[in-house]
This record gives sequence, C-alpha cells and structure tokens, in this order.
Amino acid sequence: MVQPFRSGQDYCSSVWPGLMISYRDDHLLVKGTGQLECISSAVYNGGLRMADHWVNWRVPLSYQCSDPVSDVLEQLGHWEYPADTTIGLITAAKLTHAAIAEQHGDHFRIVCCSTSGTRNAARAGLARPVFSAYPAVGTINTMVFVDGRMSHSAMVNALITAAEAKAAALSDLGIQDLVTGSIATGTTTDALMIGVSQSENFQEIHRYAGAATTIGNIIGKVVYDSVYMATVTQHES
Repeated sequence: MVQPFRSGQDYCSSVWPGLMISYRDDHLLVKGTGQLECISSAVYNGGLRMADHWVNWRVPLSYQCSDPVSDVLEQLGHWEYPADTTIGLITAAKLTHAAIAEQHGDHFRIVCCSTSGTRNAARAGLARPVFSAYPAVGTINTMVFVDGRMSHSAMVNALITAAEAKAAALSDLGIQDLVTGSIATGTTTDALMIGVSQSENFQEIHRYAGAATTIGNIIGKVVYDSVYMATVTQHES
C-alpha cells in the first residue's frame, strides 16, 4: 500500500510492467497497459468499452457540473489525450493522497488506485433528500486494473465485490452519512472502473469474482486497502 504522490510524480507498478500512474497538477493519468476491456460508472466514456488512458480529474469545490461530459472532453483536448479511448472520472478529493494497492495471484495481476473525499458521505437504502445531479464535492473514485482474463459476468461481479469492499472500509472507519447519521456505504458521487487485459498469456478465464474466489478476494482486498488509506488520510496536509 503506497501513497506515492505525497512526494513524487510517477508510480510504476511493481506487478504489471509498463503500467504507470502519473500525478499532474489537476489530474491523475494511468497508461501503459495497452487497450483494456473496461466496465465503469465513469462520467466520460463509462459503460462497457475499450480504453488505453484513464484520467481522474480534480475540480474545485465550486465546480458547476451542468455538462461534465463536455468539460472532460475539453480537458482531454488540452492535455492531448485521445478522446475515444480515454475514460474520465471527476473528483474534488486530493489527488496527492491517492492510494495504490497491487497484488498478483491465480492467473492475474491487479493494480488498484483510489482517491477519497467523504464530505458527501451517504448510506444507500435509506430515505434522504435527492436531486437530479450532485456537485463533485467529495467522491470516492476507484480504478481496478486486471492483467488476466475475465468473462463479462465476472467483470460485473467484480464491480459488486469492489463496491462491497469500499463500503466495508467506510464502515470500519466509522464514516457517517451526514444526513441520517448512519454508517455510510459510499458518497453520493462515487465512480468505479474495472479494466481487464483479456491477455491470452493467461490460460484460465475467471468466470466469477465474488469474495470467495481467488480473483474476487484480491480485488476486494486492494479496493478495501486503497479506499481505507485514501479516506483516513484525506484531511492530512
């Protein structure tokens, strides 16, 4: 578990040669894996698609998100990143406190990067004031990169496992929904991305990714660890 951007600019994965996460003034950039098959709730190029660049863009607390897709597209042009193959997330959390966890295991290598701000922490399943859109005042953004092979159903399963792990980290930290006072399961603006290489260098295809599978257990662990660290340090300088 590391927070490399509290003192540096670039992080090279120790388990996935070529994968690099870089800190710029207003965003994190992940690249070097080649194209991955991705499923995500990202505001820009979310859903199921291929990508080779991933951006976590930090916006000010005053950001007006009336058209975030156009805003991200404009930024990609400024940064000179490919619009068609970049997945874009938005946050107001500290990028310097991004936490990275990585492990290898049963026919896979996994790298996870999370940023966390919990000003708008919320618990799913309870009645609360709702709106058609939220400003990005907090947000837990998590990107999970898998060098391995997964079925589409396993990728969806991995999203579930990752969301459960995020909720577990917040529970263990005692993060509260500011409206209800209950333990939060996330924030109102979280985003989650799973990217898979589908590399034929790996013989086996993972068809499940629940917490008791080899791949699901590790996904849960790296998400838990990175969310926990990014959250517990969010107010540090």
